[in-house]
Amino acid sequence: MNVYSEMKELIEKKLSKFDKYFNGGAEATVTLSCKHNLKYMEVTISAANTLFRSEIGADSFRDALDASIETIEGQIRRNKTRLAKRLRSGGLEFPVNEIEEADEDAEPIIRTKTFPIKPMSPEEAILQMNLLGHQFFVFNDDQTSQTCVVYTRKDGTYGLIVPE
Repeated sequence: MNVYSEMKELIEKKLSKFDKYFNGGAEATVTLSCKHNLKYMEVTISAANTLFRSEIGADSFRDALDASIETIEGQIRRNKTRLAKRLRSGGLEFPVNEIEEADEDAEPIIRTKTFPIKPMSPEEAILQMNLLGHQFFVFNDDQTSQTCVVYTRKDGTYGLIVPE
């Protein structure tokens, strides 16, 4: 879709308010789409190897942008102490590459995400999972070097899957 320069400027202006948190070391990716008469905006900010993500559907892109900014601000506020510590120390590198494939004959869209698995503690993996808004997160345990999974349980607690 074509995005007008006014919208691009507005997005850049609104996202620039996060510069104070990241000392210029952040990279933001914004994806705009239309589905079912709603305007969707997906904002992903990668800073000091931490990901902040928001995907919002609204009646207009401006409303979706405002809601996305509020969501990411909430993520930063909730994790301010941990984030401040990690941002000062440089954190872990954690880039994400997304590839979307669509087959014209098949209805479902298959989304493949690839990323390097970095060593971290289960607590750090839970933080990343919560920042991304996901139900699970795959990581290498920094103590055992095993590939593990943390996940959110139905009762609100967290689970850890460790290979034998």
